[in-house]
Amino acid sequence: MFARQLKGEPMEQNKILDLLNSVRSGEVSPEEALLTFKTQPFEDVGYAKIDHHRELRHGIKEVVFGEGKTTEQIAGIVGTMLAKERKNIMVTRISAEKAAEVGKIHPMEYDPVARIAVFDREPEPNPCGLIVVAAAGTSDIPVAEEAAVTAEVLGNKVERLYDVGVAGLHRILSNLDVIMNARVVVVVAGMEGALPSVVGGLVSCPVIAVPASVGYGANFGGLSALLTMINACSGNVSVVNIDNGFCGGYISSLINHIGEGRR
Repeated sequence: MFARQLKGEPMEQNKILDLLNSVRSGEVSPEEALLTFKTQPFEDVGYAKIDHHRELRHGIKEVVFGEGKTTEQIAGIVGTMLAKERKNIMVTRISAEKAAEVGKIHPMEYDPVARIAVFDREPEPNPCGLIVVAAAGTSDIPVAEEAAVTAEVLGNKVERLYDVGVAGLHRILSNLDVIMNARVVVVVAGMEGALPSVVGGLVSCPVIAVPASVGYGANFGGLSALLTMINACSGNVSVVNIDNGFCGGYISSLINHIGEGRR
């Protein structure tokens, strides 16, 4: 009942205290109180509605997509999150130029290959499992790095295998010990996108395929790789969108943290 009363309203301190007192008196169960916190909406800054409770509800805090946003908007969103003492705030697809400008306002770590900025970074506890990020060709590395850096920021041990595509199959076969020890493998490939199916046939863990927009005309900007991956006969292969290294790293982290209880 309390959750329904607060739905859609900002969670002010007096309302939090009222809710906690209701839990103490037995009027509201701890589970109902947790649901109330999880369903709290956002902070409206005009050009963005910042979801401060996403980590409580979803396990991972809100990640900012930098492409298409102005420097002022990115700095404003990050500043609002920092004011709530958020750690490891991640901005993806942010250009070096924008990162340099935002960095004058809020100190950051910036990876120019992955195009990811991280604010107020602190180490996350690493789970036991290993995430392997494999890229078919050197041209696929920017998308692969987006996946790898995302997974690392989210608290995972990551090993990279780059330029191990099917044109020289012995290259991936020479790394069987690495991929067979992985809990999740993220495979990035352009051209015809064959590598995830090959990797899927070699390992018992989930394989997250990321089609890259690398290739000649009939690649159709990654569409041919996407269709190849969707049609993979290896049953452990799942596919994300074209060039979406972030999603590959994000999902691999969710899988790698299964059973921890902290999420």
